[in-house]
Amino acid sequence: MNTEEMLRLKGTHLAPYIQLATTLIGKVREGGGNMFRHQLDTMATLIDYGYIDPVLLKASVVHDVIEDIPDFNHNLLLSIDYESPAVYDLVLEVTRFPEETKAEFLTRILENGSRNAKVLKVADRISNMISLGFVVNTEFISRYTEETVRYIFPIAKGVDKSMFAELQSLVESRRKYISALS
Repeated sequence: MNTEEMLRLKGTHLAPYIQLATTLIGKVREGGGNMFRHQLDTMATLIDYGYIDPVLLKASVVHDVIEDIPDFNHNLLLSIDYESPAVYDLVLEVTRFPEETKAEFLTRILENGSRNAKVLKVADRISNMISLGFVVNTEFISRYTEETVRYIFPIAKGVDKSMFAELQSLVESRRKYISALS
């Protein structure tokens, strides 16, 4: 990280967003762990790939709260800091709403999502694909892997070739795992 990037992040306060994300601690994931840790994994993936945009990082920490917390009070998110409205808007872009099918949701991001929404969705999927290594439901792994190829690969190709390469590797490893069980 260069000096300019460090200065840009110097005033970024993630703690209130992390605290808000703790509401996800009780939400269990199929591969184990909880949704709170997934939020932090997603942020770590973004940082690993050099993303330092404060709105993107803040949104990554709370990207599942609206979708996964029934009756979430959006005012809690909107009142954190001056960037909260932009964070909220980004979270809404990557939130699947009850009336949407998974295909509609992912197509919406592919066709209409902002660059940050696409980058966040790819980082989210990388975290999810890594977690598949702990899942034993082969039908779920197969379905999720093929969904990644169909919907997330095109998003990743358009925003970050390195993240796309990691997704390809993760898909290949999940396919080998399924094949080995057959």
